[in-house]
Amino acid sequence: MAYKFKITRGNAIMNFSEEYCQSRCELIESNSFKKVLTKFVKDNARRETTLYQYFHERNTDDAALVHDLQYTLRLLLVMDYNMIIKSEVIYAKYFDNIKMFKRFIEDLYKFWRKLQRYAVIFNREKSAGFQNVHFTSAQAAFEELILKTYRTIEEDGLHSHNRVYREITAGANAGLVCTNFRSSLPYEYRCLDDIPFIEEVIIHPPFIAYSKRNKRDGVFPEVKYNPIEDHEFDPEQWFCYPAKVGSLLAFVYFNIKFMAQGVALCNLFELATPEEYRGKKPDLIYVYGYEDGEMNQSFYQDDKNNMMVALLSANDYFDYFGYMKKMLLTLHNVYQINHHNLPIHGAMIVMKLHNGDKKHIVIMGDSGAGKSESIEQIKGLGAAYIEDVMTVYDDMGLLHINDEGKVVSSGTEVGAFVRLDDLDAGYSFKELDRSVFLNPDQLNARVIIPITDWDDVVASHDVDMFLYANNYEEDGEPLEFFDNEEQALKVFTAGQRMAKGTTTEYGLVGSFFANPFGPVQRRAQTEPLLKEYFDKMFAQGVKVGQLHTRLGIKGNEHTGPKEAALAILKYITGEEELKKLAEENDNE
Repeated sequence: MAYKFKITRGNAIMNFSEEYCQSRCELIESNSFKKVLTKFVKDNARRETTLYQYFHERNTDDAALVHDLQYTLRLLLVMDYNMIIKSEVIYAKYFDNIKMFKRFIEDLYKFWRKLQRYAVIFNREKSAGFQNVHFTSAQAAFEELILKTYRTIEEDGLHSHNRVYREITAGANAGLVCTNFRSSLPYEYRCLDDIPFIEEVIIHPPFIAYSKRNKRDGVFPEVKYNPIEDHEFDPEQWFCYPAKVGSLLAFVYFNIKFMAQGVALCNLFELATPEEYRGKKPDLIYVYGYEDGEMNQSFYQDDKNNMMVALLSANDYFDYFGYMKKMLLTLHNVYQINHHNLPIHGAMIVMKLHNGDKKHIVIMGDSGAGKSESIEQIKGLGAAYIEDVMTVYDDMGLLHINDEGKVVSSGTEVGAFVRLDDLDAGYSFKELDRSVFLNPDQLNARVIIPITDWDDVVASHDVDMFLYANNYEEDGEPLEFFDNEEQALKVFTAGQRMAKGTTTEYGLVGSFFANPFGPVQRRAQTEPLLKEYFDKMFAQGVKVGQLHTRLGIKGNEHTGPKEAALAILKYITGEEELKKLAEENDNE
Protein backbone atom coordinates (compact mmCIF):
# COMPACT_ATOMS: atom_id res chain seq x y z
CA MET A 1 0.00 0.00 0.00
CA ALA A 2 1.71 3.13 -1.25
CA TYR A 3 -1.19 5.43 -0.39
CA LYS A 4 -1.47 7.11 3.00
CA PHE A 5 -5.23 7.34 3.20
CA LYS A 6 -8.20 6.24 1.14
CA ILE A 7 -11.99 6.54 1.36
CA THR A 8 -13.99 3.95 -0.58
CA ARG A 9 -17.60 2.78 -0.15
CA GLY A 10 -17.83 4.29 3.32
CA ASN A 11 -14.48 2.81 4.43
CA ALA A 12 -11.62 5.03 5.58
CA ILE A 13 -8.32 3.16 5.35
CA MET A 14 -5.35 4.74 7.16
CA ASN A 15 -1.92 3.44 6.28
CA PHE A 16 0.08 4.07 9.46
CA SER A 17 3.21 2.80 7.70
CA GLU A 18 3.09 5.82 5.40
CA GLU A 19 1.54 8.48 7.62
CA TYR A 20 1.04 8.62 11.36
CA CYS A 21 0.04 12.00 12.80
CA GLN A 22 1.31 12.69 16.31
CA SER A 23 0.13 16.27 16.92
CA ARG A 24 -3.09 18.21 16.45
CA CYS A 25 -1.57 20.55 13.90
CA GLU A 26 -0.07 17.66 11.97
CA LEU A 27 -3.48 16.00 11.87
CA ILE A 28 -5.39 19.06 10.61
CA GLU A 29 -2.69 19.93 8.07
CA SER A 30 -2.46 16.40 6.69
CA ASN A 31 -3.64 15.53 3.21
CA SER A 32 -5.67 12.72 4.77
CA PHE A 33 -7.74 15.20 6.77
CA LYS A 34 -8.21 17.26 3.60
CA LYS A 35 -9.66 14.18 1.88
CA VAL A 36 -12.17 13.71 4.70
CA LEU A 37 -13.11 17.39 4.59
CA THR A 38 -13.49 17.28 0.81
CA LYS A 39 -15.73 14.24 1.06
CA PHE A 40 -17.78 15.99 3.75
CA VAL A 41 -18.28 19.11 1.61
CA LYS A 42 -19.27 17.00 -1.42
CA ASP A 43 -21.75 15.05 0.65
CA ASN A 44 -23.38 18.25 1.94
CA ALA A 45 -23.39 19.73 -1.57
CA ARG A 46 -25.10 16.64 -2.94
CA ARG A 47 -27.80 16.88 -0.26
CA GLU A 48 -27.98 20.69 -0.53
CA THR A 49 -27.95 21.04 3.25
CA THR A 50 -28.48 24.32 5.08
CA LEU A 51 -24.88 24.11 6.25
CA TYR A 52 -23.57 23.86 2.69
CA GLN A 53 -25.73 26.77 1.54
CA TYR A 54 -24.32 28.86 4.41
CA PHE A 55 -20.72 28.16 3.36
CA HIS A 56 -21.50 28.36 -0.37
CA GLU A 57 -22.78 31.91 0.07
CA ARG A 58 -19.32 32.80 1.39
CA ASN A 59 -17.27 30.81 -1.12
CA THR A 60 -18.78 29.39 -4.31
CA ASP A 61 -15.68 27.36 -5.19
CA ASP A 62 -15.83 24.06 -3.27
CA ALA A 63 -12.08 23.41 -3.60
CA ALA A 64 -11.30 26.88 -2.24
CA LEU A 65 -13.89 26.34 0.50
CA VAL A 66 -12.15 23.15 1.62
CA HIS A 67 -8.82 25.00 1.72
CA ASP A 68 -10.33 27.84 3.78
CA LEU A 69 -12.05 25.52 6.24
CA GLN A 70 -8.92 23.44 6.74
CA TYR A 71 -6.85 26.54 7.43
CA THR A 72 -9.55 27.97 9.73
CA LEU A 73 -9.56 24.77 11.80
CA ARG A 74 -5.77 24.99 12.02
CA LEU A 75 -6.11 28.51 13.42
CA LEU A 76 -8.72 27.39 15.97
CA LEU A 77 -6.10 25.14 17.55
CA VAL A 78 -4.09 28.19 18.63
CA MET A 79 -6.65 31.01 18.94
CA ASP A 80 -10.35 31.47 19.47
CA TYR A 81 -12.80 32.61 16.84
CA ASN A 82 -12.89 36.19 18.16
CA MET A 83 -9.16 36.53 17.56
CA ILE A 84 -9.56 35.10 14.05
CA ILE A 85 -12.29 37.63 13.27
CA LYS A 86 -9.99 40.45 14.39
CA SER A 87 -6.74 39.27 12.85
CA GLU A 88 -7.70 37.15 9.81
CA VAL A 89 -10.19 39.16 7.81
CA ILE A 90 -10.31 36.60 4.95
CA TYR A 91 -11.69 33.91 7.24
CA ALA A 92 -13.91 36.12 9.40
CA LYS A 93 -16.87 35.60 7.04
CA TYR A 94 -17.20 31.96 8.11
CA PHE A 95 -18.02 33.13 11.65
CA ASP A 96 -20.90 35.40 10.67
CA ASN A 97 -23.17 32.85 12.33
CA ILE A 98 -21.23 31.12 15.10
CA LYS A 99 -24.03 28.56 15.59
CA MET A 100 -23.59 27.44 12.00
CA PHE A 101 -19.86 27.04 12.45
CA LYS A 102 -20.38 25.01 15.63
CA ARG A 103 -22.82 22.86 13.67
CA PHE A 104 -20.11 22.39 11.05
CA ILE A 105 -17.72 21.03 13.69
CA GLU A 106 -20.32 18.62 15.06
CA ASP A 107 -21.43 17.42 11.63
CA LEU A 108 -17.85 16.90 10.46
CA TYR A 109 -17.09 14.90 13.59
CA LYS A 110 -20.23 12.76 13.07
CA PHE A 111 -19.33 12.28 9.40
CA TRP A 112 -15.92 10.93 10.40
CA ARG A 113 -17.38 8.58 13.00
CA LYS A 114 -19.93 7.17 10.55
CA LEU A 115 -17.13 5.99 8.29
CA GLN A 116 -15.85 2.44 8.86
CA ARG A 117 -12.29 3.30 9.91
CA TYR A 118 -9.38 0.88 9.51
CA ALA A 119 -5.76 1.40 10.49
CA VAL A 120 -3.15 -0.68 8.66
CA ILE A 121 0.52 -1.25 9.49
CA PHE A 122 3.01 -3.27 7.48
CA ASN A 123 5.64 -5.42 9.12
CA ARG A 124 8.84 -4.23 7.51
CA GLU A 125 12.12 -2.78 8.70
CA LYS A 126 11.79 0.70 7.22
CA SER A 127 8.76 2.92 6.89
CA ALA A 128 8.12 6.60 6.35
CA GLY A 129 5.34 6.92 8.87
CA PHE A 130 4.65 4.80 11.92
CA GLN A 131 7.85 3.41 13.46
CA ASN A 132 8.98 1.71 16.64
CA VAL A 133 5.63 1.95 18.44
CA HIS A 134 3.46 -1.03 19.25
CA PHE A 135 0.44 -1.02 16.99
CA THR A 136 -2.15 -1.16 19.77
CA SER A 137 -0.47 1.77 21.52
CA ALA A 138 -0.38 3.69 18.25
CA GLN A 139 -4.12 3.18 17.75
CA ALA A 140 -4.84 4.29 21.31
CA ALA A 141 -2.68 7.40 20.81
CA PHE A 142 -4.43 8.17 17.52
CA GLU A 143 -7.80 7.79 19.23
CA GLU A 144 -6.74 10.27 21.90
CA LEU A 145 -5.42 12.65 19.25
CA ILE A 146 -8.76 12.71 17.40
CA LEU A 147 -10.68 13.42 20.61
CA LYS A 148 -8.18 16.04 21.76
CA THR A 149 -8.28 17.85 18.41
CA TYR A 150 -12.07 17.87 18.33
CA ARG A 151 -12.37 19.11 21.90
CA THR A 152 -9.69 21.77 21.52
CA ILE A 153 -11.48 23.29 18.53
CA GLU A 154 -14.90 23.02 20.13
CA GLU A 155 -14.06 24.19 23.65
CA ASP A 156 -11.07 26.52 23.26
CA GLY A 157 -11.66 27.75 19.74
CA LEU A 158 -15.45 28.11 19.83
CA HIS A 159 -16.06 28.49 23.61
CA SER A 160 -18.48 25.56 23.60
CA HIS A 161 -17.75 23.69 26.84
CA ASN A 162 -18.99 20.19 27.56
CA ARG A 163 -20.24 18.91 30.90
CA VAL A 164 -20.54 15.28 29.81
CA TYR A 165 -17.66 13.52 28.05
CA ARG A 166 -18.19 10.31 26.12
CA GLU A 167 -15.02 8.35 25.40
CA ILE A 168 -16.28 6.87 22.15
CA THR A 169 -14.28 5.12 19.47
CA ALA A 170 -13.20 8.11 17.40
CA GLY A 171 -10.04 6.61 15.93
CA ALA A 172 -10.00 3.25 14.16
CA ASN A 173 -12.78 0.67 14.39
CA ALA A 174 -10.25 -2.03 13.57
CA GLY A 175 -6.54 -2.38 12.92
CA LEU A 176 -4.66 -4.75 10.63
CA VAL A 177 -1.02 -5.81 10.86
CA CYS A 178 -0.01 -6.94 7.38
CA THR A 179 3.03 -8.34 5.62
CA ASN A 180 4.22 -8.89 2.08
CA PHE A 181 5.92 -12.12 1.13
CA ARG A 182 6.30 -14.40 -1.84
CA SER A 183 3.64 -17.10 -1.54
CA SER A 184 3.98 -20.70 -2.69
CA LEU A 185 0.91 -20.61 -4.89
CA PRO A 186 0.87 -22.70 -8.06
CA TYR A 187 1.75 -20.92 -11.29
CA GLU A 188 -1.92 -20.36 -12.25
CA TYR A 189 -2.41 -18.19 -9.16
CA ARG A 190 0.70 -16.00 -9.33
CA CYS A 191 -1.60 -13.06 -10.10
CA LEU A 192 -2.31 -13.09 -6.33
CA ASP A 193 1.33 -13.06 -5.24
CA ASP A 194 1.70 -9.35 -4.38
CA ILE A 195 -1.43 -9.08 -2.22
CA PRO A 196 -0.50 -8.44 1.45
CA PHE A 197 -1.39 -11.01 4.10
CA ILE A 198 -3.07 -10.12 7.41
CA GLU A 199 -1.01 -11.25 10.42
CA GLU A 200 -3.01 -9.67 13.24
CA VAL A 201 -6.43 -8.08 13.64
CA ILE A 202 -7.36 -5.63 16.39
CA ILE A 203 -11.09 -4.99 16.82
CA HIS A 204 -12.50 -2.10 18.86
CA PRO A 205 -15.96 -3.34 19.89
CA PRO A 206 -18.75 -2.90 19.49
CA PHE A 207 -17.87 -3.22 15.82
CA ILE A 208 -21.00 -2.33 13.85
CA ALA A 209 -21.08 -2.64 10.08
CA TYR A 210 -23.75 -2.18 7.45
CA SER A 211 -23.96 -3.84 4.05
CA LYS A 212 -26.05 -3.18 0.97
CA ARG A 213 -27.98 -6.40 1.57
CA ASN A 214 -29.00 -8.38 4.64
CA LYS A 215 -29.84 -11.74 3.04
CA ARG A 216 -28.16 -14.37 0.91
CA ASP A 217 -29.82 -15.89 -2.13
CA GLY A 218 -29.59 -19.26 -3.88
CA VAL A 219 -26.75 -21.76 -4.11
CA PHE A 220 -23.27 -21.38 -5.53
CA PRO A 221 -22.86 -23.05 -8.93
CA GLU A 222 -19.84 -25.13 -9.91
CA VAL A 223 -18.03 -24.31 -13.16
CA LYS A 224 -15.57 -26.30 -15.25
CA TYR A 225 -13.04 -23.49 -15.74
CA ASN A 226 -10.75 -21.73 -13.29
CA PRO A 227 -12.49 -18.41 -12.41
CA ILE A 228 -9.26 -16.85 -11.10
CA GLU A 229 -6.66 -17.76 -13.72
CA ASP A 230 -5.48 -14.91 -16.00
CA HIS A 231 -7.11 -12.21 -13.87
CA GLU A 232 -5.25 -9.09 -12.77
CA PHE A 233 -5.09 -7.82 -9.19
CA ASP A 234 -3.92 -4.44 -7.94
CA PRO A 235 -2.28 -5.23 -4.57
CA GLU A 236 -3.27 -1.74 -3.38
CA GLN A 237 -6.91 -2.86 -3.53
CA TRP A 238 -6.70 -6.24 -1.79
CA PHE A 239 -5.91 -8.03 1.45
CA CYS A 240 -5.59 -11.74 2.16
CA TYR A 241 -7.02 -13.27 5.32
CA PRO A 242 -5.36 -16.69 5.81
CA ALA A 243 -8.14 -18.66 7.49
CA LYS A 244 -8.28 -22.05 9.10
CA VAL A 245 -11.61 -23.52 7.99
CA GLY A 246 -11.72 -26.56 10.20
CA SER A 247 -8.53 -28.46 9.43
CA LEU A 248 -8.18 -26.84 5.99
CA LEU A 249 -6.10 -23.78 5.07
CA ALA A 250 -7.90 -21.09 3.06
CA PHE A 251 -6.50 -17.94 1.47
CA VAL A 252 -9.37 -15.44 1.44
CA TYR A 253 -8.65 -12.43 -0.79
CA PHE A 254 -11.05 -9.52 -0.34
CA ASN A 255 -11.38 -6.14 -2.02
CA ILE A 256 -10.85 -3.16 0.29
CA LYS A 257 -14.25 -1.88 -0.81
CA PHE A 258 -15.70 -4.72 1.29
CA MET A 259 -13.46 -4.29 4.34
CA ALA A 260 -16.15 -5.10 6.88
CA GLN A 261 -16.81 -8.52 5.31
CA GLY A 262 -13.10 -9.34 5.37
CA VAL A 263 -12.34 -8.04 8.86
CA ALA A 264 -15.41 -9.77 10.34
CA LEU A 265 -13.79 -13.10 9.41
CA CYS A 266 -11.60 -12.80 12.51
CA ASN A 267 -14.61 -13.53 14.73
CA LEU A 268 -15.64 -16.58 12.72
CA PHE A 269 -12.58 -18.35 11.33
CA GLU A 270 -9.27 -18.79 13.11
CA LEU A 271 -6.51 -16.59 11.66
CA ALA A 272 -3.63 -18.83 10.57
CA THR A 273 -0.14 -17.99 11.83
CA PRO A 274 2.67 -17.16 9.37
CA GLU A 275 4.29 -20.50 10.23
CA GLU A 276 1.11 -22.26 9.12
CA TYR A 277 0.91 -20.68 5.66
CA ARG A 278 4.39 -19.53 4.63
CA GLY A 279 5.82 -21.90 2.04
CA LYS A 280 2.56 -23.87 1.91
CA LYS A 281 -0.14 -24.30 -0.69
CA PRO A 282 -3.67 -23.63 0.59
CA ASP A 283 -6.50 -26.13 0.29
CA LEU A 284 -8.99 -23.38 -0.58
CA ILE A 285 -8.74 -20.03 -2.39
CA TYR A 286 -11.58 -17.51 -2.37
CA VAL A 287 -11.58 -14.13 -4.16
CA TYR A 288 -14.34 -11.87 -2.82
CA GLY A 289 -15.20 -8.64 -4.63
CA TYR A 290 -13.47 -8.89 -8.02
CA GLU A 291 -14.35 -5.88 -10.17
CA ASP A 292 -15.31 -7.50 -13.47
CA GLY A 293 -18.67 -5.78 -13.92
CA GLU A 294 -20.35 -9.18 -13.81
CA MET A 295 -22.45 -11.26 -11.40
CA ASN A 296 -20.06 -14.18 -11.04
CA GLN A 297 -20.38 -16.40 -7.94
CA SER A 298 -18.90 -19.73 -8.90
CA PHE A 299 -16.45 -22.33 -7.60
CA TYR A 300 -14.10 -24.72 -9.34
CA GLN A 301 -12.35 -27.96 -8.47
CA ASP A 302 -8.67 -27.64 -9.39
CA ASP A 303 -7.69 -31.29 -9.65
CA LYS A 304 -4.19 -30.49 -10.87
CA ASN A 305 -3.33 -28.63 -7.67
CA ASN A 306 -5.76 -30.44 -5.33
CA MET A 307 -7.53 -27.21 -4.40
CA MET A 308 -11.03 -25.75 -4.40
CA VAL A 309 -11.20 -22.16 -5.67
CA ALA A 310 -13.98 -19.58 -6.00
CA LEU A 311 -14.60 -16.03 -7.17
CA LEU A 312 -17.38 -13.59 -6.34
CA SER A 313 -17.86 -10.37 -8.32
CA ALA A 314 -17.85 -6.92 -6.75
CA ASN A 315 -21.53 -6.15 -6.77
CA ASP A 316 -23.97 -4.62 -4.30
CA TYR A 317 -26.06 -7.77 -4.67
CA PHE A 318 -23.30 -9.78 -2.98
CA ASP A 319 -22.52 -7.18 -0.31
CA TYR A 320 -23.50 -9.36 2.66
CA PHE A 321 -21.38 -11.44 5.02
CA GLY A 322 -23.39 -14.55 4.19
CA TYR A 323 -21.75 -14.58 0.76
CA MET A 324 -18.32 -14.51 2.38
CA LYS A 325 -19.03 -17.23 4.91
CA LYS A 326 -21.15 -19.64 2.86
CA MET A 327 -18.89 -19.74 -0.19
CA LEU A 328 -15.96 -20.63 2.07
CA LEU A 329 -18.01 -23.40 3.62
CA THR A 330 -19.09 -24.64 0.19
CA LEU A 331 -15.44 -24.98 -0.81
CA HIS A 332 -14.69 -26.76 2.47
CA ASN A 333 -17.63 -29.13 2.11
CA VAL A 334 -16.93 -30.17 -1.46
CA TYR A 335 -13.28 -30.77 -0.52
CA GLN A 336 -14.41 -32.99 2.37
CA ILE A 337 -16.94 -34.91 0.25
CA ASN A 338 -14.09 -35.68 -2.14
CA HIS A 339 -12.24 -37.14 0.84
CA HIS A 340 -15.15 -39.38 1.93
CA ASN A 341 -16.30 -37.15 4.81
CA LEU A 342 -19.89 -35.96 5.34
CA PRO A 343 -20.48 -32.18 5.83
CA ILE A 344 -23.17 -31.32 8.37
CA HIS A 345 -25.15 -28.08 8.25
CA GLY A 346 -25.80 -27.89 11.95
CA ALA A 347 -24.51 -27.28 15.43
CA MET A 348 -22.81 -29.48 18.00
CA ILE A 349 -22.51 -29.21 21.76
CA VAL A 350 -20.73 -31.29 24.38
CA MET A 351 -22.56 -31.37 27.71
CA LYS A 352 -20.62 -32.36 30.80
CA LEU A 353 -22.84 -33.69 33.58
CA HIS A 354 -22.16 -33.43 37.30
CA ASN A 355 -21.37 -37.14 37.44
CA GLY A 356 -18.55 -36.63 34.96
CA ASP A 357 -20.34 -38.12 31.95
CA LYS A 358 -20.26 -36.26 28.62
CA LYS A 359 -23.06 -36.14 26.05
CA HIS A 360 -22.28 -35.15 22.47
CA ILE A 361 -25.28 -33.75 20.59
CA VAL A 362 -25.50 -32.69 16.93
CA ILE A 363 -28.53 -30.66 15.77
CA MET A 364 -28.79 -30.46 11.99
CA GLY A 365 -30.88 -28.10 9.87
CA ASP A 366 -30.81 -25.36 7.25
CA SER A 367 -30.70 -21.62 7.95
CA GLY A 368 -33.39 -20.51 10.41
CA ALA A 369 -34.26 -24.02 11.60
CA GLY A 370 -33.52 -23.18 15.24
CA LYS A 371 -30.11 -24.77 15.83
CA SER A 372 -28.40 -21.82 17.51
CA GLU A 373 -31.54 -20.78 19.36
CA SER A 374 -32.03 -24.23 20.89
CA ILE A 375 -28.41 -24.40 21.98
CA GLU A 376 -28.61 -21.04 23.71
CA GLN A 377 -31.73 -22.22 25.55
CA ILE A 378 -29.93 -25.40 26.63
CA LYS A 379 -27.12 -23.28 28.07
CA GLY A 380 -29.54 -21.07 29.97
CA LEU A 381 -32.02 -23.68 31.19
CA GLY A 382 -29.38 -26.28 31.99
CA ALA A 383 -27.04 -24.08 34.00
CA ALA A 384 -28.14 -25.63 37.32
CA TYR A 385 -28.25 -29.21 36.07
CA ILE A 386 -25.14 -29.64 33.96
CA GLU A 387 -21.59 -28.74 34.83
CA ASP A 388 -20.59 -27.28 31.49
CA VAL A 389 -21.70 -26.89 27.86
CA MET A 390 -19.16 -26.44 25.07
CA THR A 391 -20.25 -25.48 21.57
CA VAL A 392 -18.04 -27.33 19.10
CA TYR A 393 -19.60 -25.69 16.05
CA ASP A 394 -22.60 -23.52 15.40
CA ASP A 395 -23.23 -23.76 11.67
CA MET A 396 -21.11 -26.22 9.74
CA GLY A 397 -19.49 -29.42 10.92
CA LEU A 398 -18.28 -32.71 9.63
CA LEU A 399 -18.92 -36.40 10.23
CA HIS A 400 -15.92 -38.61 9.60
CA ILE A 401 -14.78 -42.08 10.59
CA ASN A 402 -11.85 -42.46 12.98
CA ASP A 403 -9.20 -45.18 12.98
CA GLU A 404 -11.46 -47.45 15.06
CA GLY A 405 -14.26 -47.20 12.50
CA LYS A 406 -16.42 -45.01 14.71
CA VAL A 407 -18.42 -42.02 13.47
CA VAL A 408 -17.06 -38.82 15.05
CA SER A 409 -17.61 -35.13 14.42
CA SER A 410 -15.59 -31.92 14.25
CA GLY A 411 -16.28 -28.32 13.22
CA THR A 412 -15.17 -25.53 10.91
CA GLU A 413 -15.58 -22.21 12.75
CA VAL A 414 -14.42 -20.75 16.05
CA GLY A 415 -17.33 -18.32 16.03
CA ALA A 416 -21.08 -18.15 15.49
CA PHE A 417 -22.98 -16.10 12.90
CA VAL A 418 -26.16 -15.69 14.92
CA ARG A 419 -29.53 -14.21 13.99
CA LEU A 420 -30.41 -11.66 16.68
CA ASP A 421 -34.16 -11.65 16.08
CA ASP A 422 -34.71 -15.09 17.61
CA LEU A 423 -32.35 -14.78 20.58
CA ASP A 424 -33.25 -13.52 24.03
CA ALA A 425 -33.37 -9.73 24.06
CA GLY A 426 -30.38 -9.37 26.39
CA TYR A 427 -28.11 -11.86 24.64
CA SER A 428 -26.40 -9.42 22.28
CA PHE A 429 -25.74 -6.94 25.09
CA LYS A 430 -24.05 -9.62 27.20
CA GLU A 431 -21.64 -10.23 24.31
CA LEU A 432 -21.19 -6.54 23.41
CA ASP A 433 -17.50 -6.42 24.35
CA ARG A 434 -16.36 -8.92 21.70
CA SER A 435 -19.03 -8.95 19.02
CA VAL A 436 -19.27 -7.87 15.41
CA PHE A 437 -22.78 -6.60 14.67
CA LEU A 438 -24.09 -6.62 11.10
CA ASN A 439 -27.12 -4.52 10.15
CA PRO A 440 -28.31 -4.56 13.81
CA ASP A 441 -31.46 -2.50 13.22
CA GLN A 442 -32.69 -4.43 10.18
CA LEU A 443 -34.53 -7.67 9.47
CA ASN A 444 -32.22 -10.67 9.82
CA ALA A 445 -29.80 -8.68 11.98
CA ARG A 446 -26.71 -10.73 12.82
CA VAL A 447 -23.93 -10.86 15.35
CA ILE A 448 -20.64 -12.73 14.93
CA ILE A 449 -19.29 -14.00 18.24
CA PRO A 450 -16.20 -16.10 18.96
CA ILE A 451 -17.36 -19.15 20.93
CA THR A 452 -14.83 -21.99 20.77
CA ASP A 453 -11.08 -22.56 20.72
CA TRP A 454 -9.80 -23.89 17.42
CA ASP A 455 -8.26 -26.96 19.08
CA ASP A 456 -11.71 -27.98 20.33
CA VAL A 457 -13.30 -27.25 16.94
CA VAL A 458 -11.01 -29.59 14.98
CA ALA A 459 -10.85 -32.34 17.63
CA SER A 460 -12.71 -35.59 16.91
CA HIS A 461 -15.79 -35.77 19.17
CA ASP A 462 -18.07 -38.74 19.75
CA VAL A 463 -21.71 -38.47 18.59
CA ASP A 464 -24.37 -39.58 21.09
CA MET A 465 -27.41 -37.85 19.56
CA PHE A 466 -27.93 -36.78 15.94
CA LEU A 467 -31.08 -34.68 15.58
CA TYR A 468 -32.88 -32.92 12.75
CA ALA A 469 -34.14 -29.42 13.64
CA ASN A 470 -37.78 -29.49 12.58
CA ASN A 471 -39.06 -25.90 12.68
CA TYR A 472 -42.19 -26.42 10.57
CA GLU A 473 -44.37 -29.06 12.35
CA GLU A 474 -46.50 -28.02 15.30
CA ASP A 475 -47.64 -31.52 16.25
CA GLY A 476 -45.46 -34.14 17.89
CA GLU A 477 -43.27 -34.30 20.95
CA PRO A 478 -40.38 -31.82 21.15
CA LEU A 479 -37.90 -34.72 20.98
CA GLU A 480 -38.55 -37.87 18.94
CA PHE A 481 -36.23 -40.72 17.86
CA PHE A 482 -36.37 -42.81 14.68
CA ASP A 483 -36.51 -46.59 14.78
CA ASN A 484 -34.33 -47.18 11.74
CA GLU A 485 -32.14 -45.46 9.16
CA GLU A 486 -34.84 -45.50 6.46
CA GLN A 487 -37.17 -43.36 8.60
CA ALA A 488 -34.33 -41.05 9.48
CA LEU A 489 -33.00 -40.61 5.96
CA LYS A 490 -36.48 -39.69 4.70
CA VAL A 491 -36.54 -36.65 7.01
CA PHE A 492 -32.86 -35.74 6.83
CA THR A 493 -32.54 -35.91 3.04
CA ALA A 494 -35.77 -33.93 2.46
CA GLY A 495 -34.13 -31.07 4.37
CA GLN A 496 -37.38 -29.21 4.94
CA ARG A 497 -37.79 -26.01 6.94
CA MET A 498 -40.10 -23.06 7.23
CA ALA A 499 -38.01 -20.21 5.80
CA LYS A 500 -37.53 -17.44 8.33
CA GLY A 501 -36.35 -14.69 5.99
CA THR A 502 -32.67 -15.45 6.61
CA THR A 503 -32.44 -15.94 2.84
CA THR A 504 -34.74 -14.77 0.05
CA GLU A 505 -36.88 -17.91 0.44
CA TYR A 506 -40.26 -17.91 2.16
CA GLY A 507 -42.69 -20.62 3.25
CA LEU A 508 -42.00 -24.35 3.49
CA VAL A 509 -38.91 -25.14 1.44
CA GLY A 510 -36.42 -27.97 1.24
CA SER A 511 -32.87 -28.64 0.13
CA PHE A 512 -31.06 -31.95 -0.15
CA PHE A 513 -29.73 -32.96 3.30
CA ALA A 514 -30.53 -29.40 4.47
CA ASN A 515 -27.18 -28.34 3.10
CA PRO A 516 -27.04 -26.23 -0.07
CA PHE A 517 -23.31 -25.72 0.47
CA GLY A 518 -21.73 -28.77 -1.13
CA PRO A 519 -24.12 -31.73 -0.83
CA VAL A 520 -26.65 -30.08 -3.18
CA GLN A 521 -23.96 -29.53 -5.82
CA ARG A 522 -22.51 -33.02 -5.27
CA ARG A 523 -25.67 -35.05 -4.61
CA ALA A 524 -24.48 -38.15 -6.47
CA GLN A 525 -21.35 -38.24 -4.32
CA THR A 526 -23.21 -37.49 -1.08
CA GLU A 527 -26.04 -40.05 -1.27
CA PRO A 528 -23.83 -43.15 -0.74
CA LEU A 529 -22.05 -41.31 2.08
CA LEU A 530 -25.40 -40.70 3.79
CA LYS A 531 -26.31 -44.36 3.60
CA GLU A 532 -22.93 -45.41 4.97
CA TYR A 533 -22.85 -42.92 7.83
CA PHE A 534 -26.46 -43.46 8.96
CA ASP A 535 -25.97 -47.23 8.88
CA LYS A 536 -22.92 -46.85 11.09
CA MET A 537 -24.63 -44.47 13.52
CA PHE A 538 -27.57 -46.82 14.08
CA ALA A 539 -25.21 -49.78 14.40
CA GLN A 540 -23.12 -47.89 16.96
CA GLY A 541 -26.10 -46.89 19.12
CA VAL A 542 -26.28 -43.20 18.20
CA LYS A 543 -29.75 -41.82 19.04
CA VAL A 544 -31.00 -40.42 15.71
CA GLY A 545 -34.16 -38.33 15.80
CA GLN A 546 -35.76 -34.95 15.28
CA LEU A 547 -36.12 -31.91 17.49
CA HIS A 548 -39.28 -29.86 17.05
CA THR A 549 -37.95 -26.31 17.48
CA ARG A 550 -41.16 -24.83 15.94
CA LEU A 551 -39.12 -21.72 15.16
CA GLY A 552 -40.92 -21.25 11.84
CA ILE A 553 -44.40 -21.34 13.38
CA LYS A 554 -45.76 -17.92 14.31
CA GLY A 555 -45.96 -17.38 18.03
CA ASN A 556 -43.46 -20.14 18.79
CA GLU A 557 -40.25 -18.23 18.03
CA HIS A 558 -39.13 -18.31 21.67
CA THR A 559 -41.26 -21.04 23.24
CA GLY A 560 -40.42 -23.59 20.53
CA PRO A 561 -36.62 -23.62 21.04
CA LYS A 562 -37.14 -23.46 24.79
CA GLU A 563 -39.36 -26.56 24.82
CA ALA A 564 -36.93 -28.34 22.50
CA ALA A 565 -34.02 -27.52 24.79
CA LEU A 566 -35.97 -28.62 27.82
CA ALA A 567 -36.77 -31.94 26.17
CA ILE A 568 -33.08 -32.61 25.55
CA LEU A 569 -32.20 -31.68 29.12
CA LYS A 570 -34.93 -33.96 30.48
CA TYR A 571 -33.63 -36.85 28.41
CA ILE A 572 -29.98 -36.26 29.27
CA THR A 573 -30.31 -35.61 33.00
CA GLY A 574 -32.56 -38.61 33.66
CA GLU A 575 -35.73 -39.33 35.62
CA GLU A 576 -34.57 -37.74 38.87
CA GLU A 577 -34.27 -34.28 37.36
CA LEU A 578 -37.16 -34.56 34.92
CA LYS A 579 -39.89 -33.60 37.38
CA LYS A 580 -37.95 -30.61 38.69
CA LEU A 581 -37.28 -29.26 35.20
CA ALA A 582 -40.92 -29.70 34.14
CA GLU A 583 -42.23 -27.91 37.24
CA GLU A 584 -39.90 -24.95 36.71
CA ASN A 585 -40.96 -24.64 33.08
CA ASP A 586 -44.67 -24.73 34.08
CA ASN A 587 -44.08 -22.01 36.69
CA GLU A 588 -42.57 -19.73 34.08
